[in-house]
Amino acid sequence: MSANLLLIVLLTFTQGSCAFHSNHWGEWNDSQLLPTIQKLMKGYNRYLRPNFNEGPVEIGMSLDIASIDAISEINMDYTATIFLRQRWRDSRLMFPGNESVSVDGRLVSLLWIPDTFIPDSKRSFLHDVTVENRLIRIFSNGTVLYALRITATIACNMDLTKYPMDRQVCTLQLESWGYNLQDVVFYWTRGNDSVKGLDTLRLAQYSVESYYTSVSEAVYETGNYPKLVLHFALRRNVLFFILETYVPSILLVVLSWVSFWISQSSVPARTCIGVTTVLTMTTLMMGARTSLPNANCFIKAIDVYLGICFTFIFGALLEYACAHFYTMQHQTIEDLYRDLLRELSESNGNGSIPIVSSSQPNQSVEIGSTAEDSTEQSANSNTKNHVGTKEKAPNQGCGLSSVRDASRKAASVFIVENPHNIDRYARTVFPTAFLFVNVLYWLYYLFL
Repeated sequence: MSANLLLIVLLTFTQGSCAFHSNHWGEWNDSQLLPTIQKLMKGYNRYLRPNFNEGPVEIGMSLDIASIDAISEINMDYTATIFLRQRWRDSRLMFPGNESVSVDGRLVSLLWIPDTFIPDSKRSFLHDVTVENRLIRIFSNGTVLYALRITATIACNMDLTKYPMDRQVCTLQLESWGYNLQDVVFYWTRGNDSVKGLDTLRLAQYSVESYYTSVSEAVYETGNYPKLVLHFALRRNVLFFILETYVPSILLVVLSWVSFWISQSSVPARTCIGVTTVLTMTTLMMGARTSLPNANCFIKAIDVYLGICFTFIFGALLEYACAHFYTMQHQTIEDLYRDLLRELSESNGNGSIPIVSSSQPNQSVEIGSTAEDSTEQSANSNTKNHVGTKEKAPNQGCGLSSVRDASRKAASVFIVENPHNIDRYARTVFPTAFLFVNVLYWLYYLFL
């Protein structure tokens, strides 16, 4: 930059003052400029900044946020339309009086202006309907007001771990491209009051929670450059997601519990409810991710909740599978004992059937009104029979008998005497567990 300035100075002195006192300034001539502007522009060099070799130029900034058009979680950016106003003092433009002169925006090519840019901008453009939206106002003390209307898409790093109950902090940064801190100094004209429009801004999914301004410097390999930053916090409105995602998922979970009140013999009805709720929940999970990045490392709050709901729905389907399995197993055992009791009663012709074991030959089981009592008594007799057999043959190995006893005890844990109790317990366990998990979920994501 110093080499360029040196070259400009050399060209200035070699060409003489005629280069600046001529009657033509770019595309403009004497007939197109007002007399005041003609006087101001005589001898003016727009390639040299104000206060050249006399210290940095102080440039005050202010912003009006006209709108924030879109906030994208997929691209992690936001699109905003802003009015950027810059003020600086150029002693070369001083004129007598206390008035200000507003000139055509196309005269900007005749003046020195700061090389301000937005470092996080992905795309931006200056509005040009019906003409370029620029404003230039020159005050009598040499102060220049330069305003622009810009629409820019600016990057915003988002933390989506609490989505949709998240709070995002985005920034709007302003830096000088070529002039370092020895040439230009940026400052906010009125501190936090330099930013207008955020208080009255209305967004679809967000609300502006707070904002503040800061002054810093950008450090690059080429030097240190002035930097202004606007920080604003956006709080997402969760009501939309409650109505669109949370309430339907809760209703699907409750719908899966309806199968607990349907008879276990109604296999098509219970299977249809279980499969339908699982598929519907899967579709809801896929739809909830359409507006989010496909590949990221965030485990979002909505993913956690949908996973919880899917687990409960799938658990209700597995509950019926277990209940149906034990019911069929129980019916098979009852049928076997019923057939055995029928055959023995027909052969003996009485209502009692002696079941004699090697250890207790006099024990017998009476035929009751239900087959379950007979089953339990027969199981006890068989157990005692095995015990007696083991007592008679102690030499077969104590280790093997202990392993068999342990395996029988472990197997007895999974034996359900009445499979209908599974549905009875599920009617209480599933709602209670789901309510408890919901309390933990909302406490964690709303208050932590």
